[in-house]
Amino acid sequence: MNFIKKRKKAFIFLLLFAAFIYLNNTSLFINNDGEEPLLLAHRGMGQTFTMEGITGETCTAERIFKPEHPYLENTLPSMKAAFEAGADVVELDVKQTKDGQFAVFHDWTLECRTNGKGVTKDYTLAELKKLDIGYGYTADNGKTFPFRGKGVGQMPSLEEVFTEFPGHPFLVHIKSNDAQEGIKLAEHLSSLPEKQLSKLTVYGGDKPVASLKKEIPDMRVMSMATLKSCMLPYIGTGWTGFMPEACKDTQLHIPEKYAPYMWGWPDKFIKRMEKVNTRVIVVAGDGGWSEGFDSAEDLERLPSDFSGGIWTNRIDRVAPLYKK
Repeated sequence: MNFIKKRKKAFIFLLLFAAFIYLNNTSLFINNDGEEPLLLAHRGMGQTFTMEGITGETCTAERIFKPEHPYLENTLPSMKAAFEAGADVVELDVKQTKDGQFAVFHDWTLECRTNGKGVTKDYTLAELKKLDIGYGYTADNGKTFPFRGKGVGQMPSLEEVFTEFPGHPFLVHIKSNDAQEGIKLAEHLSSLPEKQLSKLTVYGGDKPVASLKKEIPDMRVMSMATLKSCMLPYIGTGWTGFMPEACKDTQLHIPEKYAPYMWGWPDKFIKRMEKVNTRVIVVAGDGGWSEGFDSAEDLERLPSDFSGGIWTNRIDRVAPLYKK
């Protein structure tokens, strides 16, 4: 008889425990009426390309789709077009130059997109501006180059971006894993007005992000190290509602493949992070190659009334679906 009573108590305990976990992590009771997601335009408005068979060595400019607009990624016109289309945040890439500036450019080398050779560190900013950044784009295996000759002088400096778009939100991607570049970037950013600085997030390699965060403690940052330091403890304890210290004042890029396994996903998870000043951005696929939610069909994979951040390579297609 005592054995039966103990089993009954254990069953009731497990039932109550399961009910607690469910009620503490369900999004059923959260009302997102009127809340629009935050739209993040990856590299502004740029030419997109097939992701099939892509590797770290792939020259993506050589595999673009037939152009539907005249913009090249990481340029001032592309950023302007992205904001005008409805982007809340524009992501851009920075590379250090020979004269200590930061050029806004994505690739490790210049050969893919431009008529230059080598890396940005081999050139001064003035020399980089002489390159044609539209030189290598082709949608028909090299038969035609629709942007050749149109990209001369269009590689901006980070300073030019902030001058052109004062107060606009940006996600700055520092492409190297050099701690000294993080310190140098911190020097550049520290000269900005506090209001403008508060609109920025920096992400990239563990070393430069850590060194930048040390110089600017209040800066919202993200790296693989900061992501793991938040998410691993959260996976272990998030069911309780406890928020690890590492999850505060940061940014999380969550691949859609793994997002459903986060305690409280989607709404309870997002609200928990918002309370500690952390922004949640969902990226398509497994997060390996900056895949975005680029069509109405892609957006159907997101939870209804999703209120977090959405990573997109086609802000021109996605924003009209949300911005009424």
